[in-house]
Amino acid sequence: MGPLVPDIISNEFNFIIAIIVGMGFGFALEQAGFGSTRKLVGLFYGYDFTVLKVFFTAGVTAMVGITALNHLELLDVDIIFINPTFLWAAIIGGVIMGGGFIIGGFCPGTSVVAAASGKIDGWAFVFGAGLGIFAFVEGYPLIKDLMVAENLGDLLVFEMMGISREAFALIMVFVATGAFIGVTIIENKVNNRATRWLKSDITKYSIGIGIAVVIVLTTMITPTRAELMNQRIDEKLASGECHPQLMEEDKLAYELMHQYYQFNVIDVRSAEEYKKFHIPTAINIPLEELHKAENISLIVQNIKTNVFYGASFEQAQRACLVSKYHGKADNYALNSTADEFNSNFFMLSDVQPDNKLDNETYIFRKEAAQKLKEIGEAVANLNKPVIKKAKRVQGGCS
Repeated sequence: MGPLVPDIISNEFNFIIAIIVGMGFGFALEQAGFGSTRKLVGLFYGYDFTVLKVFFTAGVTAMVGITALNHLELLDVDIIFINPTFLWAAIIGGVIMGGGFIIGGFCPGTSVVAAASGKIDGWAFVFGAGLGIFAFVEGYPLIKDLMVAENLGDLLVFEMMGISREAFALIMVFVATGAFIGVTIIENKVNNRATRWLKSDITKYSIGIGIAVVIVLTTMITPTRAELMNQRIDEKLASGECHPQLMEEDKLAYELMHQYYQFNVIDVRSAEEYKKFHIPTAINIPLEELHKAENISLIVQNIKTNVFYGASFEQAQRACLVSKYHGKADNYALNSTADEFNSNFFMLSDVQPDNKLDNETYIFRKEAAQKLKEIGEAVANLNKPVIKKAKRVQGGCS
């Protein structure tokens, strides 16, 4: 159920929904006539293109929906799994699948629908599919090199074409429209029927196509939530009206040493920079991901005060404004960068300054660095599983 799991729908209840959706899908396939081999193979002989129309409609509908949800930031397309493209496996598998479809008259899904409705040929196809799966598993060592040959990775057509996701969706809506018109003409010609376009059908299809086009065009011309937020933040920064609260690095070190649990220290640099060095107890949320739904709960905490830092003061300042935009007003921007904090606390030389004030600062920072390391290790160990060792119990009579 996409973004609804697990925050709105539990993982357990998600399985129940999957069963219900699966039953509904099977019912829809049967009602569309996809439990009949004559209906399905009509695609290859030109007398019935229902299969193409149904699945093309489903694909375009899903594509338009994903485009809209991604634009509204209700769905993170970056976490959607994309099957990697293994070229030779795809070609050979496609040939086997297509040949089996033409010969047997079913694809795997429709064969189950036919079997469920009591068709003998459906059961024969399911049994044959089971034999094929068994043969594949047993013969896998012989073909495993072929299976992973020519690994092209996660390919997306619109990226290969060098266009945006929205532009590709718009193109596919018109491609689908053209395909529907073309196959209808072919279908009528093969069946010796005259092609007549009823006014009611034209109106119905025009409304559907129009809705899809309007949705895609809207995503193309309107800003996303992130773009709108950044635009407002840029306006406030340009006007000079936004000045976040600042926290000195020594003040932060002191607070973390004595009450680290009251502060939510957030490193807004990249994950690579965070791994090289980060302030102990700090969590990593890259600046460009700070506004995402899964991170909002981390920055909007009533019991903790946010302290942002990054590769520059501007990053920390912007992070404060993003947090404030989402309703968290208790934010601080560290007045030094991550590199400066590392240099001033963890990279100190062994030579103490002669000046008394500088020497006191030096001693404090040395002690703070050691204490922060200990706190960081202790906090990290809280998330580690407890390792239990089996111990032989001795007792009884001897």
